[in-house]
Amino acid sequence: MDLIELLVIIVAAVGAINWGLVGLAKIDLVALIAGGLKFGDVNTISRVLYIVVGVCGLAALYFGLLVGNGA
Repeated sequence: MDLIELLVIIVAAVGAINWGLVGLAKIDLVALIAGGLKFGDVNTISRVLYIVVGVCGLAALYFGLLVGNGA
């Protein structure tokens, strides 16, 4: 596993943990990191973080399903 794959998996896992916290306790780590925003508020920083997490989630699927199976 190279560095890019490792970073993708870590960011995707952090995103999954964030969604778990949203569901369990209505705590949004991305909003907190992006300037202490209230739950559901979005600014440029949080929007970029959400996009990065989403892209990493898709890349994690790619690495796990396609590359991981030797495709």
